[in-house]
Amino acid sequence: MTDLAIRPAADVRWDLVALGEVMLRLDPGEERIATTRTFRAWEGGGEYNVARGLRRCFGMRTTVVTALADNPVGRLIEDLMLQGGVDLSHLRWVPYDGVGRGVRNGLNFTERGFGVRGAVGCSDRGHTAISQLQPGDVDWDRIFGEEGARWFHCGGIFAALGESTALVAAEAMAAAKRHGTVVSYDLNYRPSLWQAIGGEARAREVNRTLAPLVDVMLGNEEDFGAALGFEVEGLDPDLSSLDPAGFGRMMGRVTAAYPDLRLVATTLRSARTASHNDWGAACWADGALHVATTRPDLEILDRVGGGDSFASGLIYGLLTGRPVAEALEYGAAHGALAMTTPGDTSTATLAEVEQVVRGASTRVAR
Repeated sequence: MTDLAIRPAADVRWDLVALGEVMLRLDPGEERIATTRTFRAWEGGGEYNVARGLRRCFGMRTTVVTALADNPVGRLIEDLMLQGGVDLSHLRWVPYDGVGRGVRNGLNFTERGFGVRGAVGCSDRGHTAISQLQPGDVDWDRIFGEEGARWFHCGGIFAALGESTALVAAEAMAAAKRHGTVVSYDLNYRPSLWQAIGGEARAREVNRTLAPLVDVMLGNEEDFGAALGFEVEGLDPDLSSLDPAGFGRMMGRVTAAYPDLRLVATTLRSARTASHNDWGAACWADGALHVATTRPDLEILDRVGGGDSFASGLIYGLLTGRPVAEALEYGAAHGALAMTTPGDTSTATLAEVEQVVRGASTRVAR
């Protein structure tokens, strides 16, 4: 176990509190966004997906701090979230003006990709309710103090949504630290979110401001490079080879730059095609590199949400007192399972995760 000081479960209401946007994902299935005539609706969002995975797969007590415009689309997102089981007592409803001039709900159109055709995401999330959240709008001391939480999770997607969201994230992190709550942050760099507000330079400015408040930093090779400025030495441009040692050196530099970090973790993914990936994970904790079991040529149905499910599996392992290496295996297994089903969120069970961790057979279960 790493030296994270995690509050006892009996002392708090929440195992994890997440802060972020929840969008309506519209999925054309095997079609293209531009040519389909039908979409399947899901809910999803980087930070929310972690809370949902911890609730549905791992049975932990989670809540999400978010906001929705109060219209039928918002109520549909709420209905989907209710099915996910995450507590919604901290969901803020914002009055709707009738056409969305002042506030609206986010939409995310996602093609899964197949073979040589990569996955495609098209976001429609300007002026959303959560992007307008301001410092002081949320009583963080009540959430982390009176209610109590063992873990707080946020990320770079939320920080990029509006002029004030990074300030809200910093406010929440500071309150979490005051009350002894572990803070995790997924860099989750999305070029489309930053391109109109300063690009990589602005992303690095924001994330470097937040990094000193973080205990557990998550990301992939692009995240650490674009969002923090830490490149992986010797990384193949096409990611045709996964070199855990190179990632380990990078993560060591990150912890040296931000000495309050207790753990840095990354997924390791090499995309042979959109539907066949080599998949693994690594983390740096207590001055040592840990590498999860690599799964070569993993078949992918829907890659969206794999990183979020990795995060929830890793966090579950740490919250339940497992050694870092074992928690990492839970994360890698859960992420792999999440990519075998459609939608952003995991439909795996704890038993399935543990079967994958053990390397059990994939023969039919009857």
